[in-house]
Amino acid sequence: MTVPESASSMPTDPTRRRREFLSFTFLAVVLAPIIAVAFVGSYGLVIWIYQMFNGPPGPGH
Repeated sequence: MTVPESASSMPTDPTRRRREFLSFTFLAVVLAPIIAVAFVGSYGLVIWIYQMFNGPPGPGH
């Protein structure tokens, strides 16, 4: 099976490499922490609302 030349060659264009590096930096430094904080915060909100209706965990009355 042959691989197209564009798929087998590494990007050598400096502007493309810079754009990929900036995209990776944005995803790793900005977007990933925001998504992580949003996920943990929403999970905490769900637990808090659940405990408002069912009470905190512990031995039953």
